[in-house]
Amino acid sequence: MTRLSLDFGCGRLKLAGTLDTAPGTTGLLLVSGGNEVRSGAFSGQSLLAAKIARTGFSVFRFDRRGIGDSEGENRGFRSSEGDITAALKAFRAIAPQVERVIGFGNCDAASALMLSSGAGCDGLVLSNPWTIEESEDGGEDASPPPAAIRARYAEKLKNPKEIGRLLRGGVDLRKLARGLTKSIRSDPAPSTLADEMRTGLDQFSGPARILLATGDRTAQVFEQSWDKSDARIARCEGAGHAYVEPAHREWLEAQILSALRS
Repeated sequence: MTRLSLDFGCGRLKLAGTLDTAPGTTGLLLVSGGNEVRSGAFSGQSLLAAKIARTGFSVFRFDRRGIGDSEGENRGFRSSEGDITAALKAFRAIAPQVERVIGFGNCDAASALMLSSGAGCDGLVLSNPWTIEESEDGGEDASPPPAAIRARYAEKLKNPKEIGRLLRGGVDLRKLARGLTKSIRSDPAPSTLADEMRTGLDQFSGPARILLATGDRTAQVFEQSWDKSDARIARCEGAGHAYVEPAHREWLEAQILSALRS
């Protein structure tokens, strides 16, 4: 495996990319979420790219416009289709043996791939898609959706240790009361963003997987806007947004490799 750093064009701008080389004819395009640079939080994407490349699949990752080493203005994930398309073109040019590309994104990177109907990728792995829209004051509700709170309390009531902790006074009753109050609220209506993502994914003709970390608020909110019986959904029980626990990270890697090999 060789790691190459390069610049590629996106209109009149130069974007920064990194390629981990491998001989296989299928490759992985890593799309960063949020304002994250292509190395990922704590080099998570860099490590993932190296691991995937060692199994025989080239991996290309890049900084979106206005992020990291790339030129231009950061206009957010809704405006990133051109960046993804340019990165895919550069990937195919520098690794001409790659005939098939799977796009992977977590959080709003998954949303960007859905909104753009895959942006030219042949298959998609969409992790914890972001469907949360800003409120009128520009903020976001930091609490899980009511359905997720109800599910969490239902699970706790099945656990004798949790019941014992409650009876022994080991539970913050004020926090419990706040949680119960939130749990009886009506679930929010599906967001316009979720509807746009559904339309975009419906127009994608290739295979797609939707990966949900059940302990992640972003994934919980997504499920409120999506068909829970969608056969494309796979859930990683107890995982957080970034799959930081070793078992959860291994699950994510196995899902990506399965998509690459299928």
